[in-house]
Amino acid sequence: MDFSIFGYQFMQNAIISTFLGGIACAVIGVFVVLMHMPFIGVAMSHAAFAGALLGVWLGFDPLIGAFGLSLVAAIVIGPLADRGELSPDTSLGVIFSLMLGVAFLFMGLMPGTKAGALELLWGSILTNTRGDIILLAIVAVVVVGLIVIFYKEIQATVFNRGIALSVGLPATIILYGIIFLTGATVTASLRSIGGLLIFSLILNPAAAAYQLTYSMKKMFILAAVFGVVSGWVGLIFSYLFNIPSGATIVITSSLIFLVAAIFSPKRKVKGWKGMLPGREKIETESEINDDR
Repeated sequence: MDFSIFGYQFMQNAIISTFLGGIACAVIGVFVVLMHMPFIGVAMSHAAFAGALLGVWLGFDPLIGAFGLSLVAAIVIGPLADRGELSPDTSLGVIFSLMLGVAFLFMGLMPGTKAGALELLWGSILTNTRGDIILLAIVAVVVVGLIVIFYKEIQATVFNRGIALSVGLPATIILYGIIFLTGATVTASLRSIGGLLIFSLILNPAAAAYQLTYSMKKMFILAAVFGVVSGWVGLIFSYLFNIPSGATIVITSSLIFLVAAIFSPKRKVKGWKGMLPGREKIETESEINDDR
């Protein structure tokens, strides 16, 4: 491998972008996994993609369109996930299918070549600019900062929103905030990873971390590490084999999840729980217990 490639500005930008995007996406993914609402990530990623395509079609900055439609989706998704008569995943599945249809509608309405749309679909981290890095940095700092500042409130909301509300915590606001931060993270990472693949970078590192720890704090840390490793390893393979970076990053994160699932200590725990009488009463609430 020619290490001189790391001296070029575009590669340095890509390395920084994968570091920041890997942290932000993976940390948001922890909420998606623990709240058992994976369709939040799917719906928000396709909303951002549709908004970006709207920007390409009408000739304004795709990131503005992505952020705008993500905000609209967050406003709609919040009440649906919180108070809808259907299950949250059913409601979010409807939003996801709507956003996917809108995205491809905008793509079909674009005149001429679809190169700009395809770049947003698959991602092109090697074309990231300093402006993209600044946006990713702002989002990553805001996401991590809010988690650090409001950790106890967030933990209580993730564990049981009803109990959190009963003790006076603003659990509904926290839920809506998580959905909005998901949209902001997706928007900032859209150009790097692509609208079709970004959900995997949100879900896979967090799901891998979930396999390896019972502590919510450790899960945040492990997810961030897995997100960064996925980004850097995927970037290297993308350069070596001249293949799309978004695809290699997602494949790497999937392999990390596979390894974590194989060696997960929770598999052994489930094994001995299965041999106990009354095992149906044994819960896995310790998944967010920081005493372990």
